[in-house]
Amino acid sequence: MFRLLSRHGKKTPSCLSGQRRHEHHKAVMAIRREDINPWERRAPLAPRHVKELTHAGVKVLVQPSNRRAIHEKYYMKAGAIIQEDISEASLIIGVKRMPEEKVIPGKTYAFFSHTIKAQEANMGLLEDLLKKEVRLIDYEKMVDANGYRIVAFGQWAGVAGMINILHGLGLRFLALGHHTPFMHIGMAHNYRNVSQAIQAVRDCGYEISMGLMPKSIGPVTFCFTGTGNVSKGAQDIINELPVEYVEPHELKDVSESGDMTKVYATVLSRHHHLIRKSDGIYDPMEYENHPELYTSHFRTSVAPYTTCLINGIYWDPQTPRLLRRLDAQKLIRPPKTSSAFHEGSPQLPHKLLAICDISADTGGSIEFMNECTTIDKPFCMYDADQHIDHDSVEGNGILMCSIDNLPAQLPIEATEYFGDRLFPYIWEMLPSDSTRPLEEEDFSPQVRDAVITSNGVLTPKFEYIEKLRERREKAQILKKSGMKRVLLLGSGYVSGPVVEYLTRDERTQVTVASVLLRQAEELAAKYPNTIPVMLDATSQEGHLDSLIKDHDLVISLLPYSYHPLIAKQCIKRKVNMVTASYLSPAMKELQSSAEEAGITIVNEIGLDPGIDHMLAMECIDQAKADGCTVESYSSFCGGLPAPECSDNPLRYKFSWSPYSVLLNTVSPAIFLKDNQVLSIPAGGSLMDSTAQMDFLPGFNLEGFPNRDSTKYAEPYGIQTAHTLIRGTLRFKGFSQAMSGFLKLGLINSEPCPILQRASSPVSWKELLCQQMGLSSSISQDAFEEAVYQHIEKDDFRMDSLRWFGMLSDDSVPHADNILTALTKHLEAKLSFDKGERDMIIMRNDVGLRHPTGELETKHISLVVYGDPSGFSAMAKTVGYPTAIAARMVLDGEISTKGLVVPMTKEIYGPALARLKEEGLNFLSKSTLQE
Repeated sequence: MFRLLSRHGKKTPSCLSGQRRHEHHKAVMAIRREDINPWERRAPLAPRHVKELTHAGVKVLVQPSNRRAIHEKYYMKAGAIIQEDISEASLIIGVKRMPEEKVIPGKTYAFFSHTIKAQEANMGLLEDLLKKEVRLIDYEKMVDANGYRIVAFGQWAGVAGMINILHGLGLRFLALGHHTPFMHIGMAHNYRNVSQAIQAVRDCGYEISMGLMPKSIGPVTFCFTGTGNVSKGAQDIINELPVEYVEPHELKDVSESGDMTKVYATVLSRHHHLIRKSDGIYDPMEYENHPELYTSHFRTSVAPYTTCLINGIYWDPQTPRLLRRLDAQKLIRPPKTSSAFHEGSPQLPHKLLAICDISADTGGSIEFMNECTTIDKPFCMYDADQHIDHDSVEGNGILMCSIDNLPAQLPIEATEYFGDRLFPYIWEMLPSDSTRPLEEEDFSPQVRDAVITSNGVLTPKFEYIEKLRERREKAQILKKSGMKRVLLLGSGYVSGPVVEYLTRDERTQVTVASVLLRQAEELAAKYPNTIPVMLDATSQEGHLDSLIKDHDLVISLLPYSYHPLIAKQCIKRKVNMVTASYLSPAMKELQSSAEEAGITIVNEIGLDPGIDHMLAMECIDQAKADGCTVESYSSFCGGLPAPECSDNPLRYKFSWSPYSVLLNTVSPAIFLKDNQVLSIPAGGSLMDSTAQMDFLPGFNLEGFPNRDSTKYAEPYGIQTAHTLIRGTLRFKGFSQAMSGFLKLGLINSEPCPILQRASSPVSWKELLCQQMGLSSSISQDAFEEAVYQHIEKDDFRMDSLRWFGMLSDDSVPHADNILTALTKHLEAKLSFDKGERDMIIMRNDVGLRHPTGELETKHISLVVYGDPSGFSAMAKTVGYPTAIAARMVLDGEISTKGLVVPMTKEIYGPALARLKEEGLNFLSKSTLQE
């Protein structure tokens, strides 16, 4: 072990590094901060590696981190620059993955991504890397000509794992009534360095050699699987005990009659336990190509005589498992009792007491290892009879230790060791340009074959990841038979009520497909029969198609522009569809195709459009049945903060797409008033067309027209109406404050290069100066005076800009355009805080001329408040009608083929009744006029 340690201080020679070590005076690389796991204290390079890079002219940036085990002053001494912003670097290296939001587009990254087995937890990261056109080099796939990993922490995983399980054995023996010398050994991270840990192991070994192990537990035996670095690291630790190595077939004898002043160990290779199913022979060449033809007899030949199994083998789904649940059940059966044991010297319940699964391969070679343990909770007890884990070292079963970041317990030695193996390849990674085609890079096979993503796609060697992921998803989706399967596209604001409503029926299963996997997983954790999957419907048509064909119904909560794409796939697969969005021209073109496919596509079944249609048609149809003529129709709707939460200049907070809210302020509008068609042009005139809404005077509302209201005369059947307007509600002050943004040119979706991530940060003052054609060097007073003139000397608008921090030197968020930057800025300022609630106000006024000549105006109101501890008002009023329509399609209540909107009694009748059951109560009043 000391020889192993002494090598760490020496530089690993490499002809490759010598070839590449030309001048790198323009190269910039960065070591990022590890921020996913609180125990992650390692770094990919040590200060001595950084020193060699800086001496060669490389600029090395190191993100500050108080958690990193090697103090940053040593990196500074090596020539590194300690700074937060690492966007200057073209190469960014780390140990583990980073949060998606911290990935900088267009860079070359190197780290352990844990994506090569399509691990679901990291698919969101993989999608983000692809979207941001990052070149990912994964250390796990850097291998030599024989396929052995060349850049890894493996040996230190073995060292830490072995120290941990010796500590665990001490605790387990104690729980069973036996004090042993293993109690002197602590967890690996409790030692300042590995030398201290080794001394503790030696002290334990000394007591064992003195015969201080309880005789009633019998000889302690260890079995090591694998012959790689992991196994060797673990063996380096046990070699500090008085250990005798035996062949696997000798383990039975020593476990029964071995010397109690030593421990015994065996190293298991393939030929020791693998046999062909057909004839019991082991052929190494055949096994390499066809492992599925083989099985393992480890469970009967070795496991019954093993006290502690240290598993360090890589497992593939085609290879045989070492142990299954059934094997564990047999291995924990109690032995025959003997009179030699008594209460003070109890008999062990079974021989196999502990498993240290250093491979940490869930559901792998140890089938019942379903979840990794952690450094802070390193052990659990697996009860094979009940197939459950107990977070303890007591009780029935086998002690399990399966930490997946073991080297983090010995961070300094692990960093030095890993850096020695990575450093020779840094030289060829430095010139990497992620915008260049991969084939143009001068990479060695070791680096080239480890590139998982490049230029926005999976590289050919890793295209299988997408297929593997889809197969896994499909198996999960189809696992339960007899289910009605719903594919929900989107996991945002309104998806919760959809999932909640549909999964009330235990025979309905919902697959939530989202580009934000974490959101989908949160929904799946809350509701039964809900499966989260990662999907970018805009760029993964093949994946989308495979999901659609496995479902009975698709609900799209994506932006309306994506619905034609979704609908075409539904038509192709003859799967019904529901969406809350407006029926766009592109969707209308699919009418005949949907009818021919025999499917139903329900549209406009949210709040606005949706509930407004249904309330309107219920009133209009009844009026016509009573012989009335509709003379006017006015419908206004708004999603707002509750009054007590509206304390900002816009009197508004975002409960749905912020970008759409802002974009709608520059939309055109057409409506009918007193038989005159009035048109408001695009570009901002809408905010000058607001009117006070006095129907609920306590709310102090204003409203403005929404899109083309006149097109509803025909579908509503109210061509007789002289006034027809549909509009948006806001609290008074919204339009005045918003006009300030408009007059400064901030509602602008044109590309803005100075705001893009590759550019230096820009302040709000600098941006507004550019918008006004002024130099950003002008004084603050002159700047504010210019702004004041641009917003027509409106004090309220000026105060609004100041409240939002937009007259300051605060940085503008990076974005592709000014509108997106403003959206990000306002979203941060105007999001709902914990405990705050939103509200929905809808008001329909329908003027009816009775046959008697009387004019009656029906006033239909809906006011819904959000629940701070549950669903928002917006989520309820969009999600529940969508879910109700989906249920009606699934149950055959809506059977019309083609494009459907909820304007017929067969739909709005049941839907409105069910909305009332969900607490959405509509208030109807009338006023009469002679």
